[in-house]
Amino acid sequence: MVAVPAVVLDLPPYPPPLLVVAARPPVLAEPVRDMLKAIMKTEDTKAVETVVNLAVQTNPYDKDEIRAMHRAYLDRSAQLLAARSKADKERIRSSGVLELWKGQIELGAFRGTGNTDNFGFTGAIKLERKGIDWEHTVELRADYQKDRDTITREQYFAAYQPRYTLGDGIFTYARAQFEKDRIQGYNGRSTLSGGFGYRAIARKRVTLSIEAGPAVRRTNYVNQADETTWSALGALDFDWIVSPTLKITQDASAYVGSDNNTFTSLTGLEAGMARGLKARLSYAIEHETSPPAGALKTDTISRFSLVYGF
Repeated sequence: MVAVPAVVLDLPPYPPPLLVVAARPPVLAEPVRDMLKAIMKTEDTKAVETVVNLAVQTNPYDKDEIRAMHRAYLDRSAQLLAARSKADKERIRSSGVLELWKGQIELGAFRGTGNTDNFGFTGAIKLERKGIDWEHTVELRADYQKDRDTITREQYFAAYQPRYTLGDGIFTYARAQFEKDRIQGYNGRSTLSGGFGYRAIARKRVTLSIEAGPAVRRTNYVNQADETTWSALGALDFDWIVSPTLKITQDASAYVGSDNNTFTSLTGLEAGMARGLKARLSYAIEHETSPPAGALKTDTISRFSLVYGF
């Protein structure tokens, strides 16, 4: 028997098996998660967005989880807002005529120049009711002074205005207004007008609306024959909430007629003092291009008053 020599194969060593370790998904740190949960219990969406962006910047590997929490918060907020809106509409539809009114009472003093130069007292009431499409505004104002049994100022004002929203900031309105000012030369002046308006700015802190339309005015003069005239009436209403305790208002109107034009401006500054109570400083100008005989063209009133809202 012949022995066969063994054959040794010089093969490379077999590579060891690779150890594959799955990457651990990122886990948001508990302090960051607690911070996000705390801010997302509020309804301040801007503050939530700010905190979310900060959390993403400082925890980039956990951004997907942070964004998912933010999306869930936005979904809950949208559902809550829709539910509240539906509940508000149902409440408005089921409310009575005397419900949903809000208003303010104003009491204070004034100083007048022009036809008079004196100090006196002023009072005003403003009521507003806002529905789904309708808005109603009622205004009453009185300025009065009596010096040594002589009335040196007696001015009364009343107005009612409904508005109906047509859409996209456009509305139609009607206005009934009555004024009395014997010092300025008339026992009574009634104005009826109507037309269209536009909410040029409708933000949370800033609002601006303008109105224009035809008007008819009936004036009962003190020393002249009564007069009825047709004209055009335009108005502007601007409000700016500068801060939670400071507000600037500007109202202006122009009555343009064939014989006499009336221009008014009322600028106000309101500062909050306590809940429901604020101080108001205002300056009013009224200019008549053709006033009754013996009356000046321009009257101004500076008022300082306290306003209580309800």
